[in-house]
Amino acid sequence: MPADIQLSGMEVSLVNAMSRETILRQYLDTLKGQYSHILIDCQPSLGMLTVNALAAANRIIVPVQAEYLPAKGLEQLLSTVSKVKRQINPKLQIDGILLTMVDNRTNFAKEISALLRDTYGSKIKSLERRFHTLSVQRKLAQREKVFSPMTLAARWQRGIEI
Repeated sequence: MPADIQLSGMEVSLVNAMSRETILRQYLDTLKGQYSHILIDCQPSLGMLTVNALAAANRIIVPVQAEYLPAKGLEQLLSTVSKVKRQINPKLQIDGILLTMVDNRTNFAKEISALLRDTYGSKIKSLERRFHTLSVQRKLAQREKVFSPMTLAARWQRGIEI
């Protein structure tokens, strides 16, 4: 069930719904026989849609960037997960916290990663990969534009030195 613009209005419509925390679970219960796994990708918020996803899930993986604000948001999310587990969905388990976009070239990212590892220990799984900063990506994109065959041909036609 892919998201679309109508999903943005769902949060507002859930406010007055009966058993609003379990609407997604009720819907997914009708589909469980058709799928071995159902993945629910949530926006980074703690609104009613996220609570619905937590109420419907058996297990979760929490992606978090190795930056200050996402790390603070993780604390709030884990508090919400604890409440949902206690009050709505006792089967809910955290399979892991997935560190994403870890830029080990910066001390700050290393410190945040270490802090998260110290705090959450074995729950941390890391998706560490080399990535280019945005400015490097822009330079690469500009270089590709300058050296693309279409650009070279256009420059040649205009008599611009290549």
